[in-house]
Formats: sequence, structure tokens, C-alpha cells
Amino acid sequence: MNYWLMKSEPDAFSLDDLEAVAQEPWDGVRNYQARNMMRDQMQVGDRVFFYHSNCKVPGIVGLAEVVREGYPDPTAFDPEANYYDPKSDPDQPRWYMVDLTFKRRLKRTISLQELKEHPELADMPLVRRGNRLSVMPVSAADWNFILGLE
Repeated sequence: MNYWLMKSEPDAFSLDDLEAVAQEPWDGVRNYQARNMMRDQMQVGDRVFFYHSNCKVPGIVGLAEVVREGYPDPTAFDPEANYYDPKSDPDQPRWYMVDLTFKRRLKRTISLQELKEHPELADMPLVRRGNRLSVMPVSAADWNFILGLE
């Protein structure tokens, strides 16, 4: 099993939204490194920290699980979609997505500020300067440490 952190702006798609629909495709990722992780590494059963970004208190708010491995993101082919990419071709897809399901809320939001205060998490991509990826791996040690902060 792998562990991940996936960011979403709560005004666009929040943990509440995921809970309401139970399962959702994680579409619209337009970064090659994040795409590669979703396409090549994420597996059914992988656990995900759901992270609210670009909000008053950015942080980890809940848990999700990968329920469908990487497959082509159809929004890339739809001229009416927000994430349309005219250079993407259905025969050679450029962008991929996975499906997530809601698992549970954390007992409290674990803020980015709090995560940065723990030297045990110094190597976590989220807390390193300049890392703006919306999808990133989490080590098993970091996963367990963060859950222990609840």
C-alpha cells in the first residue's frame, strides 16, 4: 500500500463534497509529475490525506482511498470543460486521473503550520519550500506520525 497527499481548494471541491458523492474522479491535474504518480504509481487501496489548500487554514482534513487506478482524464478532450487541453489526444492521452472514495474526517484539521513545526516531518515534500504539487507521496512513517497528531 502507498500513501499520498492530494490537495484541493475547498471552494472548488472539498472533503464535504467528496463525502456527499462518496466516490469521485480526481480530474483536472495538469502537472506532469503529479500525472505520472496518478498514472504509474497509485493503486487501488492506497490511502490519501485530503488536504484543503488556498484557504484560511490550509491543512489535512480527512482521509480518502484510491478505488480506481489511473485512466485518461476525459476533461482534457472536451472543449467545454474547464480542463480542456487542445494538445491532448484520446488515442495518446496526455492527462490521467484516479477515482477516490471518502473514508473519514480527521478529528481536527492538522494545519500546514503545525506540520512544519515537527522536525520528524522535515523531509515530507509538503513542508519543503517551493513544493506546489497537488499530488505527492507520503512515507509510511510520515503517514503514521501525522495520524498520531489527531
